[in-house]
Amino acid sequence: MLMVGITGRSGSGKSSVSGHYAALGYTVADGDLISRQVTGPASPCLAELVEAFGSAILQADGTLNRRALGELAFKSPENNRKLVEITHPHILAEMRRRAEAARAAGERLFFVDGAMIVGGPVQPMCDKIVLVVSEARLSISRIILRDNISKIAAQQRLSAQLPEAELRQAADYIIENNGSLEQLGQQAEAVLAELLALTKPPDGEGVAQ
Repeated sequence: MLMVGITGRSGSGKSSVSGHYAALGYTVADGDLISRQVTGPASPCLAELVEAFGSAILQADGTLNRRALGELAFKSPENNRKLVEITHPHILAEMRRRAEAARAAGERLFFVDGAMIVGGPVQPMCDKIVLVVSEARLSISRIILRDNISKIAAQQRLSAQLPEAELRQAADYIIENNGSLEQLGQQAEAVLAELLALTKPPDGEGVAQ
């Protein structure tokens, strides 16, 4: 089984690529969803975040205010690294559990969707990395629409992330998301075909696995 990281800067469209693979029946571990689970109320991870960033990241009911945490974390590369150092061990453990379940089920590909795969502890786990990129103006527009934040906040978020050039150096496959969803899907399937060619189908393999 190949473990494949799907990454990209905020607003690149990596989640659309992940969603396309999931719709085809492949297992996709969503790093953001897992992060929500491991930062649940009274979790060890949430306690560590409060110690590092303060109680301002909590809602009145004690749950995590993800928007407040995001504003602090993306304000500087240092804060972003701090967030990674705290959350990734917890996220990593859950990803390993899911990957082992997929391997035991005989799946050929296991995808991990994450914005901070490159340079983080998830990267060594990945056999291949798929990078989704888009023009800055498109990424900023998508971030504003998706998160309902200002253009300045969207630009700060991108500035706090790894430069595209550095991500390109780490990528095995690059998908350019500057066109339609149909074009994005076509590129995603072309990459999928190459990934499947690298794997040996298990006995009794199904169509999507």
